[in-house]
Amino acid sequence: MRSEDSNVSSFPHRHTSVAQVGFERKEIERILNLYGRMVAAGHWRDYAMDMSKDAAIFAAFRRTSERPQMRIEKRPADRNKQGMWTLHGEHGQILKRGHDLAGVLAPMERKLLKLVSD
Repeated sequence: MRSEDSNVSSFPHRHTSVAQVGFERKEIERILNLYGRMVAAGHWRDYAMDMSKDAAIFAAFRRTSERPQMRIEKRPADRNKQGMWTLHGEHGQILKRGHDLAGVLAPMERKLLKLVSD
C-alpha cells in the first residue's frame, strides 16, 4: 500500500486542564498495610476509595452499611498550609493533619498497638 492510499486520522480526545488526584504507589502500600492489619485484628471489613480533581480519599469501614470509621484524605492544594494529609474520625472530626503520611497515620498505628496488647 502506498502512503497516498491510506488516510490516517487522529483519535479524538479531550484536553483536560485539571488532573485527577491519586495516591502514589508507596502511599497506597502504607495505607493498605495498615488496613490489612486492622482487618486481621477484626476491626475493619471494607474500604472505599474516591479520587477526584481536588482530593484522593481512602475510607475504612467496620461494616459496609456504616459510615467510615477512618478516612484519610490527600489534598495537594493544602500542601503549603497545614499539610496535604488529613485523618478524619468516624464522626468527621479531624484527628490529625500533616505533611507526612506516616505521621498522620500514627494515631491509627497506636490504636492498633493498644488493641493487640489488650
